[in-house]
Amino acid sequence: MEYRSDIEIAQACQKQPILNISRALQIPDDYVELYGNYKAKIDYRLLKKLPQKQNHLVLVTAINPTPAGEGKTTTTIGLADGLRRIGKNVVVALREPSLGPVFGVKGGAAGGGYAQVVPMEDINLHFTGDFHAIGAANNLLAAMLDNHIQHGNKLDIDVRRIVWHRCVDMNDRQLRFIVDGLGGKANGTPREDSFDITVASEVMAVLCLARDIPDLKQRLGRIVVAYNHAGEPVTAHDLKAEGAMAALLKDALKPNLVQTLEGTPCFVHGGPFANIAHGCNSVMATNMACRLGDYAVTEAGFGADLGAEKFLDIKCRLAGLHPDCVVMVATVRGLKHHGGCPKDELQQEHLDYLEKGLPNLLQHIANIRDVYHLPCVVAINRFVTDTKAETELIRSRCEELGVEVALSEVWEKGGAGGEELAEKVVRLCDEPNDFQYAYPLDESIEEKLNDIAVKVYHADGVELTKAARKQIRELTDLGYGSLPICVAKTQYSFSDDPSLLGAPKDFRITVRNVRVSAGAGFLVALTGDIMTMPGLPTVPAAENIDVDEDGTIHGLF
Repeated sequence: MEYRSDIEIAQACQKQPILNISRALQIPDDYVELYGNYKAKIDYRLLKKLPQKQNHLVLVTAINPTPAGEGKTTTTIGLADGLRRIGKNVVVALREPSLGPVFGVKGGAAGGGYAQVVPMEDINLHFTGDFHAIGAANNLLAAMLDNHIQHGNKLDIDVRRIVWHRCVDMNDRQLRFIVDGLGGKANGTPREDSFDITVASEVMAVLCLARDIPDLKQRLGRIVVAYNHAGEPVTAHDLKAEGAMAALLKDALKPNLVQTLEGTPCFVHGGPFANIAHGCNSVMATNMACRLGDYAVTEAGFGADLGAEKFLDIKCRLAGLHPDCVVMVATVRGLKHHGGCPKDELQQEHLDYLEKGLPNLLQHIANIRDVYHLPCVVAINRFVTDTKAETELIRSRCEELGVEVALSEVWEKGGAGGEELAEKVVRLCDEPNDFQYAYPLDESIEEKLNDIAVKVYHADGVELTKAARKQIRELTDLGYGSLPICVAKTQYSFSDDPSLLGAPKDFRITVRNVRVSAGAGFLVALTGDIMTMPGLPTVPAAENIDVDEDGTIHGLF
């Protein structure tokens, strides 16, 4: 078969007008706002008109990511197309890609091969402008904060305890730590400052968890931006900023409707990273998918220790969602990497390395079944270099645990390559489950951190730095102790050390900083060396992206 790149496949697709997709979902035209012929925003007020029920909800997650690739989004899209091929009414809910990875290492997030959402170039670049609106709202709040200090500081803000950062949707390590306000009194108050990437902004989390504009404004108003000299939090409401921020976000709040290559409806909305944020698309988009389709298929970022944990312990808890089934994506190549296989040998058959890497997959499966009490099916995302002996080894080890396995060939075959997986998902969705969270909210902050570390990461416990202990005491005294926890941790390992692959044992998780995202409604615990502003690699993907004189984009993947 002739090889074609992802972007070539996407550009060759005969897309349906987006009104055809919305009408197939029986969405009245009055709720559809067109962004050209193939993209639309759906008015969130539609949710009030839909039956207040949740149909089948399927979460797609994966092993810890490796340079070999796992294909979680590709599997999500291919599974949805497979469900549609076997006669099911299905809607997808995905996150929006960030420009940081698009121009960095990972590339885009619209799927791959013959399991993609389109228009791929638009989705991976500016799309409908949601991320720009989030960045503008974030930076408006930063500007109003510094302006308040400039004009008398009536709130008595301690400039040494400003916790609100500016943001930009780009990997730019130069902006991690800066000094601003230079140039004399007229140009602000000199202070240390920093930038986060937009997907790490609390405004992103707020947008993804908000139910409507009133809820959005309330959440924005609760954002803590600084502390005064008495140690009390100063909020966006104190700065009278939430109204203007909501005005910038009113259109971004509406979920975006697109389609897969095979015409399956897909909501793509919101995009927090799972290693530094909660890693899920918007509650609004997921709710729409659950109510408009008999099956809603969604995914959570990075491995199940990050994305799935936060989806289940934060998003499902805050939104009242109850998953029916979890799909665990794994690749032969990725598991061999976890077993120590050299990168240049991943395409060769190595059953010994695969055997050593399998504990990573098996531990994720055990978490889903034993911690969260949810049914799980493994999707082996097949590469052409995989051998039958390798895929059979994965299948046999999973079946020893009573876990079903499906070979996913959606990258090569689209929905036809996802039918086996679709059949098993349907069967699991019909089984009752006893979904539980990893921790109760009434535990102390340290107890909740310890529960995540021990139950999900299989660590011996947590180590709190002196600074983290002080922050936990202050946050508890301020009334934030009952919030769920969003752990910022490397995606490459169950531990906080990216070099510990597979299923490491005999380690502890070091928490160096704990801060509140009061608007989002959770606490953020920073571990290891995790950064909220990534950097570009030695050879960024941006070097291979170009555009023809007729406007055709090349090099996106």
